[in-house]
Amino acid sequence: MRYRLTFITGLAIGYVLGTRAGRERYEQLRKCAQRFAQNPAVRNTAESAALTGREAATKAFDKVEDRLPNSFSTRIRSLRDHRGAAEDDWGTSNT
Repeated sequence: MRYRLTFITGLAIGYVLGTRAGRERYEQLRKCAQRFAQNPAVRNTAESAALTGREAATKAFDKVEDRLPNSFSTRIRSLRDHRGAAEDDWGTSNT
């Protein structure tokens, strides 16, 4: 019984210390990731990658549009029109 109690006590202490250190490390990593995401260079790169991806998708769609079912092409065109009407404000265009 004594060994069981010692083991459970050690387990509890290890859990408390581990979660405390784990939470501090988690907060440290979260703050680092937040600073990284708010970096203007990172935001510019992400924005240009998104624009390049959109352009590539548009070119690919234009090449295969006549081979797709009409309902599919119509849906893509409506999504394209909807996206073009409201520009997103993500990226560094507002900074």
